[in-house]
Amino acid sequence: MCPMTGRLFAILCLAVMAASPAFANKVFVSNEKGNTVTVIDSDTWEVLEEFPAGNRPRGITISPDGALLYVCASDDDAVRVFDTETYEELYTLPSGPDPELFVIHPSGDRLYIANEDDNLVTVTDTHSHTVLAEVPVGVEPEGMAISPDAKWVVNTSETTNMAHFISTADYKIRHNVLVDQRPRYAQYSSDGSKLFVTSEIGGTVSVMEIDDEGAPTLVHKIGFQVPGVLPEWLQPVGARITKDGKWLFVALGPANRVAVVNAETYEVEKYILVGQRVWQLDFTPDEKYLVTTNGNSNDVTVIDVEAREAIKSVQVGQQPWGVVVQPDR
Repeated sequence: MCPMTGRLFAILCLAVMAASPAFANKVFVSNEKGNTVTVIDSDTWEVLEEFPAGNRPRGITISPDGALLYVCASDDDAVRVFDTETYEELYTLPSGPDPELFVIHPSGDRLYIANEDDNLVTVTDTHSHTVLAEVPVGVEPEGMAISPDAKWVVNTSETTNMAHFISTADYKIRHNVLVDQRPRYAQYSSDGSKLFVTSEIGGTVSVMEIDDEGAPTLVHKIGFQVPGVLPEWLQPVGARITKDGKWLFVALGPANRVAVVNAETYEVEKYILVGQRVWQLDFTPDEKYLVTTNGNSNDVTVIDVEAREAIKSVQVGQQPWGVVVQPDR
């Protein structure tokens, strides 16, 4: 092959690669009353599939490599595991009773599961399919977060109104922080310097600064006000913070809005109108879009993050609860 021909061949190959469409990141939505998971294409925003996912699927997450989908089948007292390509159920994992929410270790080898009925956090090994520990926590545990360095897991207890900081080294609670009524969700910033805890009935988000040893200090509480909306309808539930730590998005439940909060000043800069009873949220990997689950309108809303506008609604199953977007593969 002559040098010119070789260069032309290389140019053509690069052109073909550039023109080839990127693989879409699938969006997985758990439908609490429909007992299904809906799969959405994040390029076209069309529904690809809906498959059975056990009884009362709520918490939903995905393995770091994007190959396995984990679903809290709350009324089955199990975590169901599915192939993200075929949607086949592969096996179940022990979860303790009534699993509601969980987080996965960055390595993918452990799940930390909130057991609402038994006031426990169950630690499950995803490879050996065994329970490694059961950690007693407050009453009605729900929210779960893991620090970026994986040294801490935070559980929020709805009735005790606390955030419990559990060491992943020995599964002991090292810190407890009192927050407002019915804490639902916890989210670390990507650098681990802050933790945000939503309180559904309290109507606030508690902001904690985290020191180098992982210890928390409560520094601020974010409140919400929407003209024409009763204060008791402003119920913070799910929350997500951008990777740069600048913007916090908070689902406000029956207020049917997502609050856009400046995560440096803690000022609410905008409220985005979405579907009815917005519950959980997740970003696409590039953070171009944010997807919300709207339980009473049986749909998800797609938000353009930069524009801070809702751009699309997609019908899913009955009472969508949780959402996770497949990572880049």
